[in-house]
Amino acid sequence: MPNPWDVGTAKYLQSLGFKALATTSAGFAWSQGCADNAVTRDMVLRHLSEIVNAVSVPVNADFEGGFAVEPEGVAENVKRAVDTGVAGLSIEDYTGNPADPLYTFSDAVARVAAARKAIGETGANVVLTARTEGYCFGRPDLAETIRRLKAFADAGADCVFAPAMRDLSQIEEMTAAVAPTPVNVGGAVPGFSVEKLSAIGVRRISLGVGLARAAWTDFMRVAQSVASTGSFDAFASVTRDDINRLFGPSS
Repeated sequence: MPNPWDVGTAKYLQSLGFKALATTSAGFAWSQGCADNAVTRDMVLRHLSEIVNAVSVPVNADFEGGFAVEPEGVAENVKRAVDTGVAGLSIEDYTGNPADPLYTFSDAVARVAAARKAIGETGANVVLTARTEGYCFGRPDLAETIRRLKAFADAGADCVFAPAMRDLSQIEEMTAAVAPTPVNVGGAVPGFSVEKLSAIGVRRISLGVGLARAAWTDFMRVAQSVASTGSFDAFASVTRDDINRLFGPSS
C-alpha cells in the first residue's frame, strides 16, 4: 500500500496496479511547504477529498493524532475524515511534544475507542488502524509497544501499526503477540521485502514517507548540483512526454 502525496502521484501509483493507497502526513506537509505535523485539520481533509476523488482504489488516511487531544475531539474529526470517502484511517498516540511524545496508556486507548465509536456512528465500513509511535520518537520499547497494540485492538482497531520498527525478529514477535489482529509494517527499509514480511505474519505493508523522501532526495541532489556548479549534467530523468502520457492528452 504505497503512499502518494498529491493527485499526480496517486494516479501514477494506481496505474501500476496497486489495489489500495495511503496518504502520508509528512509527504503532504512537505508538498505544502510545512514540516510534518504542522498542517491543519482542514488542509488534510481537503487533501483526502482530492486523493479519494482522483482514484478508483481504496484510500487509507494518515490522520495523524486526529487533530485533537481529548477523545471527544478525535471522534468529531474522525467523522469529518469519514465524510471525505476514505476507506480507512489511522490514529496515532504521538502527542506532538518531542519531550513527552506519547499519550499515557489510558489516554491513548481512550482515543482509539472514541475513533471506533465515531466510525460506527457514521455507518461507514471504514478500517481503523491504531498506531503507537514509540519507535519514531525515542521510545523503542517492544513490550510497551505490544501492550499498546493489544489494547488498541481490544478498543476496536481493525489493524495495528508501530512505525519505524526495523528489526525483523522484533516485528515477528510483535505480530505473533497481537494475533489475530492484522499488523501493518512500514516497508521502506533496505533489506525488507514483501516476501520476508509476509513470512513472519505481516498482513499489510505501507511505504509511509519513503516515496516522498526518494523524490525529495533526487530533486535536492539535482537542484544543489545546479546551484553549486552551474552545470546541468546532473539532469537525467523521464521525459516530459512520458509524464504527459500518464495523465492524458495535453489541452
